[in-house]
Amino acid sequence: MSTRTRVAAFAVFAAIAALLTPPAPASAASVTVVNAVQFKDTAGNPVHAHGGGILKHGSYYYWFGENRNANNTFRAVSVYRSTDLKNWEFRRDVLTQSSASELQVANIERPKVIYNASTGQFVMWMHKENGVDYGEARAAVAVSSTVDGAYTYRGSFRPLGTHMSRDITTFVDTDGTGYMISAANENYDLHVYRLTADYTNTAALVRSWPGDHREAPALFKRNGVYFMLTSGATGWNPNQAQYSTSTSIGGTWSAWQNTGDSVTFGSQSTYVQQVGNAFLYLGDRWGNSIGGTVNDSQYVWLPIAFPSSATMSLSYAPELSIDASAGTVTGLTSGYVGLAARHSGKCVDIVNGSAANNAEAVQYTCGTGFNQQFYLKDLGNGYVQVQARHSARCLDVTSGNTADGARVIQYACGLGTNQQWQVQDAGSGYVRLVARHSGRCLDVISASTSDSARLAQYSCNGGANQQWLRRTP
Repeated sequence: MSTRTRVAAFAVFAAIAALLTPPAPASAASVTVVNAVQFKDTAGNPVHAHGGGILKHGSYYYWFGENRNANNTFRAVSVYRSTDLKNWEFRRDVLTQSSASELQVANIERPKVIYNASTGQFVMWMHKENGVDYGEARAAVAVSSTVDGAYTYRGSFRPLGTHMSRDITTFVDTDGTGYMISAANENYDLHVYRLTADYTNTAALVRSWPGDHREAPALFKRNGVYFMLTSGATGWNPNQAQYSTSTSIGGTWSAWQNTGDSVTFGSQSTYVQQVGNAFLYLGDRWGNSIGGTVNDSQYVWLPIAFPSSATMSLSYAPELSIDASAGTVTGLTSGYVGLAARHSGKCVDIVNGSAANNAEAVQYTCGTGFNQQFYLKDLGNGYVQVQARHSARCLDVTSGNTADGARVIQYACGLGTNQQWQVQDAGSGYVRLVARHSGRCLDVISASTSDSARLAQYSCNGGANQQWLRRTP
C-alpha cells in the first residue's frame, strides 16, 4: 500500500471513529438557577423528580425521582442528567408500572440510587405502598448494571422482617459501607440500617431515634461530621426542619436543632448533594400543599452554610449561582426590589415583619427591612409572583376575592391566580400591579399617605395610589 493510500485510509478510519465516539459532555460553568419553581428539562418539559436524589457518576449528575399519575399513584421513576445542575436532559423512565405486577397500582416514593463499586451495580431504594393507603409501609429495591438503564425490580419488604419503612434515603460512607435510613413505627421512629455488602438488603439496625416523629431524612458527611437533616411529620404541609450531628453513625448524636424558618421556606427535605466543597439542600414544595398534585410540585434548593464544624444553617434566596466545576453554591439576593407608592413615597411592607400566613400588606416609610424587599418571580406566562424576602411568601388577594377592597396579604406561594400579578407600564418609571384573577390593581386604600395604611385590590383607575416605583433597597 502506498504512503498516500495509507494516509487516506487512516483518515477514513479516524473519521469513522470520531462518528462512533460519543461526544464528551460540555464542561460546566457558573449557572443561575431560579428557585421555588417547577424546573423544565432541556426539551421544555417539567422535570418530574419529586422526592428524589442525585447520584454523581462520571461526568454527570443523575437526578432520580417520582413521576406520578394524576391521582398521585406511581407512574414511573424518572431520571435526568446534567453537568451543571441546571440543564437537565431527560434520559428515561427507569422503573414503571409494568416493571413488576405489584407496581401496576402502587405508590413509590423517595427513590434513591447508590452505586456499589464492588458489584458494579446501581441499587435503587424506595418507599412502597399499595396505591390505596399507607398500611404496607415497606421498603423496595431495584437494580441495574447501567446508571440510566432499565432497573430490575427485586421486590418489597419490611427491613429486618419486622420494621415499618416509609420516608427513605440512602448514604454510602467513605469506607464503602452502605446505609438506608427510613421512618418507622407510624413515623414516630427514625432508623438507620447498615446494608449488606451488595446494598440490596438490610443487615443490621445501627441507630434509632425512638418517638421523635421525624421523617424526610437526608444524611450527609462533612469533614468527618455526619449531619442527619429531617422534617416533622405534617403530611404534605411544610414544617420546621431539624438536624442532628455525630462523628459516628452508630454513636452519640446531638439533640435536634432547628434550621431555616418555621416552614423551611415552604419545602420538605429530600436530599443533600455535595458539589465540590459545597453542599446543596434539595427540597420539595409539594403540589398538594399549594393546590395541586405531586406533579405540580416545585423545587426549593438552598445553599447550606456551616457556622461551625457541627452546625448548619439554611437561608432563602430567589436565585442560586452554581458552579459545579469550581464546587460553589451561592444564594443570589440582588434581585430584590422595594415597591414605593407614587402618591406617598412609602413602601409595600409586611406588617411587623411577620413571617406568618395572612400577615397584612401595608405601606410604611421605606427602610432597609427584609419585609420591604420583594422578588418579582417571572412565571413565564406574562405574570409574576411578588415574593417577600423575609418570609419567602407571596402577595395574595385573600381567599381569591374578586371584589373591590379585598385585602392583600402574604401567603405561602402556590398555584392560585390570586397570587399572580401583571406588571403594566404606568409611565415615568412607575408600574401597576394587576391581579390575574380579578383584573384589579394593587391599591393603597383611600389614597392614604399614612404609615400602616392597608393595601387592597381595587378597580384600576390611573390613580397615583395604584402606581409603584421599583427601587433598590
